[in-house]
Amino acid sequence: MANHRLDKIKPLVALGAFLVAWWIVPTAIKSFLRVSFSEFQAPAWVATSYLDDLEGFWARRSHSKVELIEAGREVARAKSLYQFNAQRNETLENEIQRLESILNLPSRREFRYEVARVIRRDLNAWWQQIVIRKGEDYKIPVGAAVVFYGGVVGRVVEVNAFTSRIELISSPNFRMAANFEGDERPVVYQGLAQGGFGEPKGVVRDAPQDMVASTQAPLKLVSTRLGGTFPPGLMIGRVNWLQPGSTGIFQTGTVELNSDLLSLHEVAVLIPLYPIDLDSDAP
Repeated sequence: MANHRLDKIKPLVALGAFLVAWWIVPTAIKSFLRVSFSEFQAPAWVATSYLDDLEGFWARRSHSKVELIEAGREVARAKSLYQFNAQRNETLENEIQRLESILNLPSRREFRYEVARVIRRDLNAWWQQIVIRKGEDYKIPVGAAVVFYGGVVGRVVEVNAFTSRIELISSPNFRMAANFEGDERPVVYQGLAQGGFGEPKGVVRDAPQDMVASTQAPLKLVSTRLGGTFPPGLMIGRVNWLQPGSTGIFQTGTVELNSDLLSLHEVAVLIPLYPIDLDSDAP
């Protein structure tokens, strides 16, 4: 009878022994094991993504010539629109630079856009991360901002040889400075833990008392230049309601994020052309 009871607790004893052993292992060894494990898994993820691309290529080859011609026309129309917008953007950029030189404004931070394909998603209550198919081979830096057509995606938290891990804006560990569109006062944004297959959400804190949001007139939460990671004006989400926070001085509210955030196929990493030197650039 006693042996039968001991057999039941053996798994718990083994788990406890493993946790104690892991706890006393030096931090350097833990970091080495974690990086090695990621590098070991990365080739399989990259190979799977290339197989998916090949599958898509052969699937598109099965389309008829009529469908391909129509798709080509749509691409040509989109290209013409983008060329027009590029010329307009260049004109506006020149006008901004002229005004900045007249007003002696400080120069803005410039970025290089590195587009990368998403090859893995870890989306659950514990993790809100994605893995992209570019890493040190494209000089992706840790901490770089990641965006898509809908606004902010997240921040690079780990870079390996050929892959990078990105913490999504919906992760509870993600925090950034923000402001409401048309209002320069800073607020704090943080992701919220997701439950099941629900829509991605976050929370905004330290909102001024005079800000009013409603479902008829939601407020747009955008990025700010504070922190230096994200360019100003990138869309974060919409706030439909604000209520007094725990201190009673500021307001807080739920931020509804873009639902496409959980089904991304490609994102763009913003790599600073001139990284901030904390030793020489600090005031």
